[in-house]
Amino acid sequence: MSLGSSNTEYVNARVRARRAALFADEDYRKLIRMGPSGIARFMEESEYEREINELGTRFSGVDLIEYALNRNLAKHFRDLLEWSEGRVADLIGRYLRKFDVWNLKTIIRGIYTDAPAEDIRTDLVRAGELDDATIDRLLEADEIEDAIELLDGTIYYEPLREGYEEFEESDILVPLENALDREFYENLLADLGRPSEGPEAKYVEFLQAEIDFRNASNALRLARTGTDLDPATYYIEGGVLFEKSELNRLVTDYDDLIDHIAENKRYGNRLSGALNRLRDADSLIQFEHALDAALLEYADTLSSIYPVSVSGVLSYILAKEREVENIRAIARGREVGFDENEIEEELVIL
Repeated sequence: MSLGSSNTEYVNARVRARRAALFADEDYRKLIRMGPSGIARFMEESEYEREINELGTRFSGVDLIEYALNRNLAKHFRDLLEWSEGRVADLIGRYLRKFDVWNLKTIIRGIYTDAPAEDIRTDLVRAGELDDATIDRLLEADEIEDAIELLDGTIYYEPLREGYEEFEESDILVPLENALDREFYENLLADLGRPSEGPEAKYVEFLQAEIDFRNASNALRLARTGTDLDPATYYIEGGVLFEKSELNRLVTDYDDLIDHIAENKRYGNRLSGALNRLRDADSLIQFEHALDAALLEYADTLSSIYPVSVSGVLSYILAKEREVENIRAIARGREVGFDENEIEEELVIL
């Protein structure tokens, strides 16, 4: 994988400026003490000013916050593609397909739960490759099978058709969601190879870490659904931490799983703080949040080793996602009356 024709240095310079504007952990602690209107005012005094002002005439409260967050997130990630050239543009574009996957999962879940189209629309982030017209047609679908048929001609159609057969048997969404995840990661790693050194190696290492942590999260979630589904069935190829045959054993015990991560030289040497947070987690949600924090910490480590590489861009993408998800969690928590401690448990804080 050659990045010779890319403008990686320029993109990283722009990304560093954007990252400096992200909310700090102390900002989240301030927001926890505010109601939705106070959160919106706080956002208006930040780099979300444009979105809050443009949307403030149509929405209020949590709806305003949700739409402003998603519009801002999409804007920032479209900017990444506009700044990028050559191979780096290709690699960033591949990674931003995660928002196609996010949107498709959101729409499928909405259809499954009979949620109103407008409620589903609130959670969409239009930063992937699917165009607005396709997304709008999907929002009109009444059945999951109809939505899948609308994706004929995209890379998601065949995997979802296969997953739909399993969904019909189990009536849980895991087969469909995992089909989307596997398609995303397989396309990420296509033609990258396994470089042994340099910035390209760190980019691949980051993708492998994301796959490893996704496998851990998926397996734990499946193990706690009480179904007969085999976690190994939903294994995503491409990581380095797990063999498919190990998953059933490891997911039955948090300590065994964390020890397995810690004993891996790649992660154990770089994630001591994150591993401690994993050990302290006393619920699946906290464990998944700790995995998210570990991945962000790992991405930061890789980008510091090679500051002028795609790893720095991916690290920023994760950090921006964390900001949006944290603000969203705070706003929703305040809306339903959670106390400050309950909301803080929903946040990913390093």
